[in-house]
Amino acid sequence: MKAAVFHGPKDIRLEDVPEPEIRAGSVKVKVDWCGICGTDLHEYLAGPIFIPPEGSPHPITGETLPLTLGHEFAGEVVEVGDDSSGVNVGDQVAIEPVFRCGECAACKRGATNLCEKLGFYGLMGGGGGMSEFAVIPSYMIHRMPEGLSTEQGALVEPIAVGLRAVRRAGFKEGQSAIVFGGGPIGAVTVQCLRASGAGQIMVAEVSEARKNKAVELGADVVIDPTEESVVERVKELTDGEGAEHSFDAAGIQETLQTALHSTRKGGNVTIISIWEGPVQINPNDIVLAELNVQGTICYTPEDFADTISMLKDGSIKTEGIITERIPLSDIVKGGFEELVDHKDRHVKILVNSAE
Repeated sequence: MKAAVFHGPKDIRLEDVPEPEIRAGSVKVKVDWCGICGTDLHEYLAGPIFIPPEGSPHPITGETLPLTLGHEFAGEVVEVGDDSSGVNVGDQVAIEPVFRCGECAACKRGATNLCEKLGFYGLMGGGGGMSEFAVIPSYMIHRMPEGLSTEQGALVEPIAVGLRAVRRAGFKEGQSAIVFGGGPIGAVTVQCLRASGAGQIMVAEVSEARKNKAVELGADVVIDPTEESVVERVKELTDGEGAEHSFDAAGIQETLQTALHSTRKGGNVTIISIWEGPVQINPNDIVLAELNVQGTICYTPEDFADTISMLKDGSIKTEGIITERIPLSDIVKGGFEELVDHKDRHVKILVNSAE
């Protein structure tokens, strides 16, 4: 079968690889759609970052590069292994691609997203969604209800990241929020804030395309930091106090600093982004304003299942998130290189593994 295999920086190859075989406790899926994640793009440009390098295999998969990419995907079940229940051949499913050991303290208390051996299918081994078929541990399988497509299923994973961030922040109906960055995760966070009953949603973004997309997805106000002071504008919009919640989905020092200054005293700053390295902040910005600063990583199974339910009831929509659809054969030029050259034009590029 065909698969997009990561070998190193700017070295993703569409290769013929053996079709995976079903095993006990697993499910075989014919992949329909797979999204290209910002993490995938970071790996393409500067990896391996999260991908296990040679000599350092992931503790659960035992794999290192080269490996198949793709962790935002959905498809149709074609085979069910022994000891797998709750799913049948023909079911359309979304994949929650989080490896967990089930044995560490975090797993035992239900915080599987904080597993000591945390890993991601399609990033740290096991196979990947940028292929024709994938064999997946059955605990990663979520059935899609009738009326939802596998195209929507491929968006469950990134939307669940936004939902987890909003929940982690302790966000309450009617509160105000500013999201820094209008890229894929910032965009879905806007949607999750709107679905959670936000009183006012502001977005800080410089790209014209992403500004327009933020409004389309539910932002009330978009602030361009190259044209005006984000801090002053946020305070103007919030009676001088600042936003009750700030979400950093950009991951650069300037956005984190601005988030701290844009949040009202006693407010909440939630960091969603993955950082390329350390940054400097003044802790007094946190101490003197009694800010609550927290990070968030991926999602729990409950967040993932609830995302599907919210898609089903229409409180979260996928219209406007997909900006391009490409065949697997065009994964490098039409996918990764397109994002390198025109990242600001896109929210999510989906790859069709059937073409």
